[in-house]
Amino acid sequence: MKAIHFGAGNIGRGFIGKLLADAQAELTFADVNQPLVDQLAHQQSYQVNVVGKDARIEKVSHISAIHSASPDAIRQIAQADIITTAVGPQVLEKIAGTLAQGLIARYQQGNNQPLNIIACENMVRGTSQLKQHVMQQIPEEMQGWMEQCIGFVDSAVDRIVPPGEAANDPLDVTVETFSEWIVDSTQFKGELPHIEGMEPTANLMAYIERKLFTLNTGHAITAYLGQQAGCKTIREAILNPDIRQIVKAAMEESGAVLIRRYSFDPEQHAAYIDKILSRFENPYLHDDVERVGRQPLRKLSEGDRLIKPLRGTLEYGLPHQNLLIGIAAALNYRSEQDPQAQELANMLASKGIEQTLRDACNLQDQPKVVTQITNVYNTMQRQA
Repeated sequence: MKAIHFGAGNIGRGFIGKLLADAQAELTFADVNQPLVDQLAHQQSYQVNVVGKDARIEKVSHISAIHSASPDAIRQIAQADIITTAVGPQVLEKIAGTLAQGLIARYQQGNNQPLNIIACENMVRGTSQLKQHVMQQIPEEMQGWMEQCIGFVDSAVDRIVPPGEAANDPLDVTVETFSEWIVDSTQFKGELPHIEGMEPTANLMAYIERKLFTLNTGHAITAYLGQQAGCKTIREAILNPDIRQIVKAAMEESGAVLIRRYSFDPEQHAAYIDKILSRFENPYLHDDVERVGRQPLRKLSEGDRLIKPLRGTLEYGLPHQNLLIGIAAALNYRSEQDPQAQELANMLASKGIEQTLRDACNLQDQPKVVTQITNVYNTMQRQA
């Protein structure tokens, strides 16, 4: 199995790339960071430090690396069996051109073997969005071939991979024990590849929303409340009893939506929430609240981890007071290193809180909720 993984950063090396390597794939990393590419190509191996209850060190070897915009990348796409990404939601559009060129070369070479492309990003239906970008650059005469031979497979991914600390080898990466990679089995072309740790399902959206409404919702609210409280790390924040109470209650509010929508077992979902909280407490993961909270405008958008579960509670007439607190805390997030945080601050200064909620969160149709969030936000401002 020939595999190309776009994105050789910590998540790429520590999660999806590692699973592909463990499956004995002929793995090539593709990245725009030329020094990183050069080091991977030269060293052809790195260590993954799995920390937590079952701590261990695992080695990934027999890998190669190329620049993701190079002719090499196009040639390899033409021959690959599976392509995965961990580049970040904003970068998917940028790699679409290279993917399109590689697929055109594949078509011209008469390669009709199935190829499955899986975007492993922290977003809903990321592969479907990547497909839209790619298809805009595909000639019309290739459309039928694309439909027959190229699978664009949506997925849900979950593993905390904090930024690396100083190490003897900068390629080494630290990850938590827990990992989850769920893929939409209905979107594959050809046989499903056997990759340990990749779980196929015909009901992906249930698991996408379970992760979005639990891990992502809780992580973000922990970060935003943690920054307000002066905490530096997620662990420090979640060990604060006041923050923990709000975070857990917010996840229970979003969980009530999931139970109604997908018939999840309430006891099993409560255990899932407890598992997420224990992951936030992992003493071996030094995850900064500023890193987790970055890109607040994306996280406050209508289809993401704060507003989407809130809309679910409105749909089913369920409580949402703690989600409102989390949204108000997100509006308070500030970071000199994050352009979105600065843009949010400018929006609040120029438009005010209510218009910012309408524009950033698309809450024009929910005037009562806008007023409720505004009241919580103003209370936070007075207490700051």
